[in-house]
Amino acid sequence: MEKLDRASEATTAVNDFMGQLIKRSPDQPEFHQAVREVAESLMPFVLERPEYQKARILDRLTEPDRIIIFRVTWVDDAGQVQINRGYRVQFSNAIGPYKGGLRFHPTVNLSVLKFLGFEQILKNSLTGLPMGGAKGGSNFDPKGKSDGEVERFCQAFMTELYRYIGDDVDVPAGDIGVGGREIGYLFGQYRRITGRFNSVLTGKGLAYGGSLIRPEATGYGCVYFVENMLRHVGDSLRGKTCVVSGSGNVATYTVEKATQLGGKVVTLSDSGGFIYDPAGIDEGKLAWVKELKEVRRGRIKEYADRFKCEYHAGKRPWAVPCQAAFPSAHENEIDKADAEVLVKNGCKVVGEGANMPTSLEATHVLIDGGVAFGPGKAANAGGVSVSGLEISQNAQRLVWSRDEVDHRLSEIMKRIHEQCVTYGRRPDGRVNYVDGANRAGFAKVADAMLANGAI
Repeated sequence: MEKLDRASEATTAVNDFMGQLIKRSPDQPEFHQAVREVAESLMPFVLERPEYQKARILDRLTEPDRIIIFRVTWVDDAGQVQINRGYRVQFSNAIGPYKGGLRFHPTVNLSVLKFLGFEQILKNSLTGLPMGGAKGGSNFDPKGKSDGEVERFCQAFMTELYRYIGDDVDVPAGDIGVGGREIGYLFGQYRRITGRFNSVLTGKGLAYGGSLIRPEATGYGCVYFVENMLRHVGDSLRGKTCVVSGSGNVATYTVEKATQLGGKVVTLSDSGGFIYDPAGIDEGKLAWVKELKEVRRGRIKEYADRFKCEYHAGKRPWAVPCQAAFPSAHENEIDKADAEVLVKNGCKVVGEGANMPTSLEATHVLIDGGVAFGPGKAANAGGVSVSGLEISQNAQRLVWSRDEVDHRLSEIMKRIHEQCVTYGRRPDGRVNYVDGANRAGFAKVADAMLANGAI
């Protein structure tokens, strides 16, 4: 009876909290989804700690420190003036300088960036590195633009952004639409304006301060996390059929590391559909995919034509029977129906390589169905972890070897897993990784906020 009363109290508290948040930040569905997922997980934890309630930690943590919105004016190749909107959402610097990527994509808006920035607070906390949470970007679309147009846009964007960032203030990185080319142009403009060479951006090229393993980090880290999840129950990826969505950096390096650890990856996808290769995507096939996507900018359907396997237009790969699933493409790509199929087909573990690729309903289905579910704030923290390691190398004027960075990444993902187990272990011995990740990430930030006072 007492357990039911506590659950009812937590549900009421979540609904009241979300009602106030939606009233304060209306018309922001992605942000609401991200906060509700965390609030449902955290509320019982918060209700047991009067000091967090008195200081209104959760209320404060869901209101950004500041939101910066600015106009970006640039000139295209035809000499026409173009106007885009730029953003930086600085959410929390309670445990370190703001840290989070820049996204250039037509879908960028305040709701998306607030969802990503909020998630980044907890993700960065889990790494154990001194990094706060932030996110930014623009509704600019680099696709179809010439190098000159991208350069001019990036220079105009940084001309506005530079005054709000710095290596001890806010350190942006790349995200969707912001790769090595864009980071190079942004960093060059920052140096031109400030005359400073520092770690104000991560994801830099190796020639000017970047870190080895950074392109691989999110995919590698996700696989390391899933391997730790399986080892916790005496299992491993070896011999397991794996389904991966996407075909960008995260997806391809997920395939690479999963294959190295003995898994067999049978799918990749893009916006057009997915390929199913029952023979497995080996090293040679993966090299072909990287060339297809990074050099020729082709479609994944070409893989099916080249290697004589199935292509499913307009579909997602979650109906393919597997023991491990790695959603590595975009938000909400696994819905409730997809989750039910994964459970029915005997999937044992899901590791989120993308940000919030599983809907809240689907997450509940997977967890209730006995699937070990690794949420993005834990499973895909490898990217920001190596960004943090890049900052450390820059500060020390050092360059670590590939093996050194990879070892440190593996150890960070192991520690994140250990935190999730500590905070997410159920009475029956099973681990709820959503609760574990949310509570472990939150506790560190909340304690720092308590120590700093009501600011």
